[in-house]
Amino acid sequence: MHALLGAGILAVLTLLGGCGNDSRSTQALAPVEIDRSTSCSLDGMLLADYPGPKAQIIYVGKDKPAFFCDTMELINQLHSGEQVRAIQGAYVQDMGKADWNHPEGHWIDAKAAYYVVGSKRHGSMGPTFASFAQEADAASFVQEYGGKVMKFEEIKPGSADLSGGALHDSHM
Repeated sequence: MHALLGAGILAVLTLLGGCGNDSRSTQALAPVEIDRSTSCSLDGMLLADYPGPKAQIIYVGKDKPAFFCDTMELINQLHSGEQVRAIQGAYVQDMGKADWNHPEGHWIDAKAAYYVVGSKRHGSMGPTFASFAQEADAASFVQEYGGKVMKFEEIKPGSADLSGGALHDSHM
């Protein structure tokens, strides 16, 4: 009798465990394209007004992403010790395909991207990490603009210096 009751409770708990599950919590949502009104979640800058790769994070339970006007902001956010919200997906633009001065589309997984660190090319906040889907595109970028190719996991916390662009931007 106790075994039957225990099996029944286990079956009910198993069924209840599926209630309220949001399949989005285990799958990354597709990145969202920016438009003329899309602003940075950190500083309110309009993304379309500035050059260089943009980024976005889709948090669990949120339908809209948090946008970043620069890849350094995203990497800083992902490496932040205060980052406790669950993430469904983090995306950057593939600058091997996107136009540097007017980047649109070409979103790739931020943690799978190749980054060029320390190049002469600037983004919206000054020095930036150029993001690429293909290592060969990143290497070509290095030949022209300098820097070093790194994978996401090779970028150390704290190396995304956010003190550059906003402090020296005469357009703001």
